[in-house]
Amino acid sequence: MKRHTKINLLLLALVVALAVLPLALGLGDHKKEPFTGADAQAESAITEIRPDYEPWFSPLYEPPSGEVESALFALQAALGAGVLAYYFGLRRGRRQGAEQAASQGGSGAPGGAATPDRETAA
Repeated sequence: MKRHTKINLLLLALVVALAVLPLALGLGDHKKEPFTGADAQAESAITEIRPDYEPWFSPLYEPPSGEVESALFALQAALGAGVLAYYFGLRRGRRQGAEQAASQGGSGAPGGAATPDRETAA
């Protein structure tokens, strides 16, 4: 097995463990909403410290429900992943093209055929 394959399998196992272990170990069972985001936790901590606190700003758009908010967040994450995948794919394609051109002799002509210079042809 190649080294890259082993590393990829190890990373995949770590991702699965990070997703499954909190659920399997029952972390957060004692909470009302066990896996809320950091925003909700920060808001509850602020209201415990200063109940009369009023935020400086309000959101530009307030989704009608938690499901819509989750869907918009997932859409944002998918678009970001798509942009990153496109960028890294483009870089890899350019690198492979440069390696292929270098392995064909670096002539720049299609098919790797060498073209004579104008000075030597005359």
